[in-house]
This record gives sequence, C-alpha cells and structure tokens, in this order.
Amino acid sequence: MSINDYTFEEPKPFGKLSIIAMKGCEEIAARIDYYLKAWRQDKDGVIYSNGSDFKGTFILDAACPRFGSGEAKGVINETVRGHDIFIISDVFNYGVTYKMYGMEVPMSPDEHYQDLKRIIAAMNGKAKRITVIMPMLYEGRQHKRATRESLDCALALQELTSMGVENIISFDIHDPRVQNAIPLHGFEDFHPYYQMIKAFVRAVPDAKIDRDHMMIISPDEGGMTRCIYYSSVMELDLGMFYKRRDYTVVVSGKNPVIGHEFLGGNLEGKDVIVVDDMIASGDSMIDVAGKLKERKVKNVYVFASFGLFTEGFEKFDKAYRDGIITKVFTTNMIYRRPELLQKPWYGEVDMSKYIANIIDTLNYDNSLSELLDPVKKIKTLLKK
Repeated sequence: MSINDYTFEEPKPFGKLSIIAMKGCEEIAARIDYYLKAWRQDKDGVIYSNGSDFKGTFILDAACPRFGSGEAKGVINETVRGHDIFIISDVFNYGVTYKMYGMEVPMSPDEHYQDLKRIIAAMNGKAKRITVIMPMLYEGRQHKRATRESLDCALALQELTSMGVENIISFDIHDPRVQNAIPLHGFEDFHPYYQMIKAFVRAVPDAKIDRDHMMIISPDEGGMTRCIYYSSVMELDLGMFYKRRDYTVVVSGKNPVIGHEFLGGNLEGKDVIVVDDMIASGDSMIDVAGKLKERKVKNVYVFASFGLFTEGFEKFDKAYRDGIITKVFTTNMIYRRPELLQKPWYGEVDMSKYIANIIDTLNYDNSLSELLDPVKKIKTLLKK
C-alpha cells in the first residue's frame, strides 16, 4: 500500500466548541470569542463550529439567578449534548453583587465556586467533555496543613472532577503540588511569562535588558522557581529576599512579616523586576521595593499575575509618588476595579488571546507543550 492510498483529512474538533462565562467573566470571554471566530473563519467568512447551526458566538446562554434569600440555581438555556464545554470562572470577582434580604452583597469566592458547581450540575451529564478555566485557583493558598486545618483546594479539585470535569486549567498556581489531589485527571498550570515580558517591553521601550542594567528579584524563597525562569530566558542575574516571619502570631490568617533580608549581588544603578504570583494587600511588595531603593536601584518594576489589592490603591499611589515603584504589571484574568486602569503606575497584561489559544488547542485535542513553554517566543521578542 502506497502513501497515495491513504486519505488525509483536516483535523476535527473533539466536540462542538462552547464557552460558558460565569458571572463577572463576560469581558474576557467576549475577547476570547473574538479570537476564536477570527481563527475559525474560512475565506468566505464562514465560521467552522463543528455544526451548521452556528449562532454567531461560541458563548452559551447560561446564568445563575438568585432568590431574595440569597439562594441560587444554575440555568443553561441551550443544548449542551455532545459539546466540548469550557467554563471560565473568576472566583475572586468581588465586583459582582446580588440582592439578599434587600441588601447589596458582593459575591465571595465561596459563592462563585458554588455557582460553578451549579452550572456543571445543570448540564446533567450531557456534555461530551467539561474543562474548567479558573485563572486564580480557588483556595490555592490553602495548599498544605500547618496544624489541624482544612485542605480546601484539594477538596474542591476532587469535587469538580467527581462532577464530571475532565480538565482544570489555571495560572501561576501558588503551589502546583495541589494537582496531586487529582492525579488521574487533566490539570495544567500555565504562566504569563511571554505576555508579561511583551507588555513590559511595550510599556518601557527604552529599558536595557542585560546583566549590566537589569536584575530579576524574588520577594521570597517560595517564588524562586518562576524567577529562575525569567532570569534564564532573559539572561539576567537573580536576587532574592528572605522573609522573616513572627510565627507566634497570626494576623488576617497568616504569620506577619517582620523583616526582609536580601541575598544577591550589587544593585546600584540597575533596574529590577520583582516577580510574584499575586499582590494581596501590597504591604510586602512595597516593603521589598523600599529595601531595593535603599540599595540605590534605578527603577522597580513589579510582575504579578494577579492584582487583588485587598486594601485599595493608596499605598501604591504613595509608593509611585515617592519614586519607590515605577510600574506594576498584572493580568486581566481576575477582576480589576475600573479606577485601577487609570493609574499611571499600572500596566495591564491581556491574556485573552493566550486563553483562546489554549481553548482552540484543547478543542482539537492537540498538545499544549508549546503553549506551556514559550522560550522561543520570548527569545524572538527580546531580539527585536
């Protein structure tokens, strides 16, 4: 049999692609939908959707209406039978509110997570495959026991997979070892390395990215892995701060930091990029930036996948005015208050095209390897 006897066909999707945007994710889902429609459009403008009934969008009509008591239910107003479903959920979106006993109440992570389960339950097992895209992992910081504590993240992952979720996609997970809770299911931890560097070089085009003028800094020992990656691909030196904590006291659920000790080379006159997974209150990040300025660094740039800013922006406004921090880059994968986008010190990193690429690749059942490790793209970007 010769090669001419074989029939070669275009790759076909695993199932009809459908996206469900949980409450608060409408904006990024619309951008993802835009890219998917552009990529799947043929020369005649017809969008290939694994079916002739394409309705102009890959986003399904789904909602979680609430009663006056605060109770809710999941409702999907379209068929999902045989669909390859991707659910996008931002469990940290406190900008979403609802009425309970006449009061306007912001949704907590627990309520967002419960709504996610309601939507999965509403499918009634009819979807061909379910993938949950949860950019910042629910309870990701509660990843290990220190005393008699609940392991909320592990329980949530097991609960989702028991409901029929086949893949869980997340970003810059606090401790990726939580995937050990579901070893027989798909679990991917992506990082916005390329998108962060791209946003940085666009916002700071005159930055000199070499060992003589720039350095990568880890604010603590726990973040060294991601900093080593940046240091390697950008070919920059690496420094680290060691957090000294008071383990006799618990404040707001954690042991307070009483000091930062620096481990690294000479910083005088250099620009530095401080890399972390998230900014919560911002106290620790500003303290690190202050310590760096004491060592006579030129500019402090911050890369953080998730900007929670749990105590507002005043601290960063002051740090910017005082010249302690030059620019803060965070992604658009979780809720950002509208006023944050107007801050002169803020730079947004758009992740919608990257997530659309992940969805497109998974829907065709292709390998995610190149998306997981963007070294070539980063090298090409830096050469330019």
